[in-house]
Amino acid sequence: MDTITTKDGTSIFFKDWGSRDAQPIVFHHGWPLSADDWDNQMLYFYAKGYRVIAHDRRGHGRSTQTYSGNEMDTYAADVIELARALDLKNAIHVGHSTGGGEVARYVARAEKGRVAKAVLIGAVPPIMVKSEKNPGGLPIEVFDGFRAAHIADRAQFFLDVASGPFYGFNRPGAKVSQGIIENWWRQGMMGGTKAQYDCIKAFSETDFTEDLKQIDVPVFIMHGDDDQIVPIADSALLASKLVKNGRLKVYPGLGHGMATINADLINADLLTFFKAAV
Repeated sequence: MDTITTKDGTSIFFKDWGSRDAQPIVFHHGWPLSADDWDNQMLYFYAKGYRVIAHDRRGHGRSTQTYSGNEMDTYAADVIELARALDLKNAIHVGHSTGGGEVARYVARAEKGRVAKAVLIGAVPPIMVKSEKNPGGLPIEVFDGFRAAHIADRAQFFLDVASGPFYGFNRPGAKVSQGIIENWWRQGMMGGTKAQYDCIKAFSETDFTEDLKQIDVPVFIMHGDDDQIVPIADSALLASKLVKNGRLKVYPGLGHGMATINADLINADLLTFFKAAV
């Protein structure tokens, strides 16, 4: 089992496929999932000749079920340690949802030469929760509801999210995949409930505004305009105005889980961005 141990003793699980001479792509998963959420992309880009890496965030998947450190500064610090351990250079970092926040914070702090490009897919930056500074955000009561449902019946809550808004399976005419729903549930239930509970605050209340402003590598922002989890108006449309070298692509009618449901389309667009000259 491939793991690193961080400075605070946390074991971080990762997958690392491909030639060490190939350009690395590092995938950062969403809440409450694991590296397995990137299986399609891992196989696709490995076949294209890239070195592909995905890790289980602390508290998630096969990593230590941490009771502390479940916030963005520590998540980013873990990625810094992973990049050092694997000696990643000129890497492309791809983050979905919460993983997009992790990418923003990591890339803003990454050591020189480690990062070539970044991708945010259905990502939470700049900040999700509503406040005086962010009037278009979601009310804190939405996230309080997540926490209450998580405590009351985590297993049922995860089934409800996966079978409904996450993939847009609650939309009329949606082609529902029971396998995708159960795989989402499986990944979620692998993680530690304390870490996942803490992560709700991390993904909803962390302000990534300054991180986005500091990023100087090319950034591809991809978002579905029917995203029911991270509404586009208060995420991608704002984030694209904060990065120095960003490109925004809006996907009409697509939802939060489009990297899974619409993998062929997303993978093709990712490949174009990866191959584009800086």
